[in-house]
Parts: sequence; C-alpha cells; structure tokens
Amino acid sequence: MLAYRHAFHAGNHADVLKHTVLSLVLRYMNQKDKGWRYVDTHAGAGGYSLEGEYANKRGEYEQGIALLLERSDLPAPLVELVALVRQFNSGKALRQYPGSPAIAQALMRAQDQLRLSELHPTDFKILASYLGDVPGVEVKLTDGFAALKSHLPPTTRRGVVLIDPSYEIKTDYTRTLAAVRECLERFPEGVVVVWLPQVQLVEAAHLPQRLKAAADTGAKKGWVHARLTVAQADERGFGMMGSSVFVANPPHTLFAELQPVMPYLAQVLAQFDGAKSALEKSHGA
Repeated sequence: MLAYRHAFHAGNHADVLKHTVLSLVLRYMNQKDKGWRYVDTHAGAGGYSLEGEYANKRGEYEQGIALLLERSDLPAPLVELVALVRQFNSGKALRQYPGSPAIAQALMRAQDQLRLSELHPTDFKILASYLGDVPGVEVKLTDGFAALKSHLPPTTRRGVVLIDPSYEIKTDYTRTLAAVRECLERFPEGVVVVWLPQVQLVEAAHLPQRLKAAADTGAKKGWVHARLTVAQADERGFGMMGSSVFVANPPHTLFAELQPVMPYLAQVLAQFDGAKSALEKSHGA
C-alpha cells in the first residue's frame, strides 16, 4: 500500500523478531561457500533514521531495539543483531536502524545476490541510492509479489525469500499465501521467511495455519513458526499486539537457536503483564 511508510515502526518489537530470524537464516547460508540469492518482496527504504519525524512520532524503537542495546544477558542471536545495528550506526548513539535489505547486505559475500523490490516511490529512491550501485544487488520499483517468478529459482539453487507486506489492505493476506505457494512450487528447497502481524482480524488469525498447510505440502524441510505477543489491543480492539515469523524450509539449527530468544524477548519487550511467546516446528524441520 503506497500510504504505508515503515519509518514509523522502524526498530520496534516486530523488527527485532523479524531481523533476528533473518540474520540467523543468512548466517546459516554463509556456512557454505556456494552463493545464495536473497529476494525481498517489500524492501522499504533499506534503513531508517531514528531521529527523524516519522520514527519519533510513535517512538516504537524505544520499546524495541533500544531496550536491548545495553543489556549484558542477551542470548547469542540477539548479541549478533545488536552488533549489526551498531555497525549500521557510527558511534555508540542509536541514530539509525537497518531495514531487512541492510541486514542482508551486511551479511552477503561477493558470490551472493540481493533482489530488492519496492513500490513506494520515495522509499524506492532512498533504497536505490543506498544499495543500487552495490555489486550483486538489483533494486526495482515493482510489485514484489509479481516479481517472484523472475527471481526463482536462483541458478545456485540456494536462496532466501522474505515476504513482509504491511497487511494494511486485506488482500495482502491472500497474496502472501499465494506467494508462498508460488515460491515452494518454483523452488521447493528454498527458504521462505514470512512476517505476520498479530492483530484482531480473521485473516490474520487464519494465515499461520494456511501457511503451515502450504509448507506441509510444498516444502522439503518443514517449517518453524515463532510468535511474540508484547502488547494488548486498545479498547476498540485495534492495534498490533505482536507478530510472528513463519519459515518454510528453515535451517535445521533455527528452532534450537530461537528457543532461548523467544521467552527472553517476551520478558524484555513486554508492554503488559500477559506478554508471551510461542515456538513451533513441523516434524520435518
């Protein structure tokens, strides 16, 4: 949706969860020399100022990444995420937050590729100026769902797809499910990472189960689903209570790596007494 700007939400609890999972997946991919392709369907601007008007209108990062920076008890995956965030900032102050493309670019090697799609013209311009000239990176002003067929499968047969639309229009739910099915049909062994909002909508409640069914049918290595609830809906039932990340064909190490992370995040990022986490996997994962 062209009205959506991720800058309002940069560095919040959902970004912390999504980018923790993404960095774990890409670090696993780096264990082999053979190159991989990262496909981002909704790439955004690539990075976000936390000192600007958008981020400070809500200050969501203050209840997200900012709560992790000075802690000495972080599980290893969160130590790595904090290191990536600090790397994105010059000096100790938290002035910017890396988006998914910046996380991927920080972890890519010379043999790897990024394929980044973004429809918002302003975010596209920022992203193109930031990463458009980096070797191995392609940035396009296009519908990321529609672009999948041109990117899959990669010639190396090693790849990661990130699907994280805003879900501000309900068709994003059906298009996300269709995109996952397309990914697994074109590239059955590919890693597919899907970010999901936890909101009080029927579509949001049903999508995780539909993704599990799609992965049970089309994925070679099962799935992992990590869910984090940190807030309550408002009195009218609106608001994002948390989010989850669904991974088809996850690295075999992912479930164990997330086991200490999920309850930790639920405790540290809690905005109410009922904060909780859940971590599931299929038998094949």
